[in-house]
Formats: sequence, C-alpha cells, structure tokens
Amino acid sequence: MAKTYRIGVGTKAVNAVFLAMTRAGLGKGYRHVLTVVGRKTGRAYSIPVDVMERDGERWLVAAYGVTNWVRNVRVAGDVTLSRGGRSERLRAVEAGAEESVPVLRQYWREVPVTRPYFDVTASSTHQEFLAEVRRHPVFRLVGPR
Repeated sequence: MAKTYRIGVGTKAVNAVFLAMTRAGLGKGYRHVLTVVGRKTGRAYSIPVDVMERDGERWLVAAYGVTNWVRNVRVAGDVTLSRGGRSERLRAVEAGAEESVPVLRQYWREVPVTRPYFDVTASSTHQEFLAEVRRHPVFRLVGPR
C-alpha cells in the first residue's frame, strides 16, 4: 500500500531547502520551482517539483498525490517554472489517462525517492500504471505564454 503524503515540520524544512537550492540552480536538473496562484486566496505559492522531459515535451507529475498545488493548477491553468534565476510562464494542461502512463513510468524510474507513494513496481502492467493516474495526475507544460 502506498504511503500518504503528510505536510509536517520535517516536510516544510525539506521543501525550504529544496526551494533555496533550486532557486540557486543547484541539485537535480529536473527540479524546478513551481509557482501557482492559490484557488482560494489568490496568493502565489511556490513549491519544488520535478519536471520530466519526454518526446520533446515537459510534464509535471503529482508524485505525492492530489495536493494543494495540483488543485491550484487545475483552477489557475497558468504556472511559472523557475530554476537558477530563470523563469518562464507556462500553461499546465492535465493529460488524459493513457497519455499519462508513459510519463508516470519514466517518473517512477527517474525519481526513486517518490516510489513509496505509488502502488506500482518496475514490473507493473500498463493497467496498473493506468490505475495510478487518478491518484497521480500528470500535466503537460505548454508555452511560453
């Protein structure tokens, strides 16, 4: 059974470190800072995310499930991705289930720290990964805007 993502003091501290590192351009090249306007507050929120590149396109994967950034992106649509002093405004379009499976597989392979939040393994079938899409939405990044 997959772990459930909880935001506690430790998670907030780790996110703060990754935010600072990513803003400075340090760490894994796929890590970026996602900034999105809150659906209720209208305030901009920033969180470190991992962006997958596949077939010439970029993708966001909700590795920890349907968290607040996912809900905010669904409402706002427009996001800003930043890394190392560079920023770009993009449109995040939620992908369909079939389209999401290859991205989820790639993400699962390339970002092992998030594997406990998935109910799949390296040998899981297409159908098993398809079942994960509901819990781990995928967004295609389109732009710049």
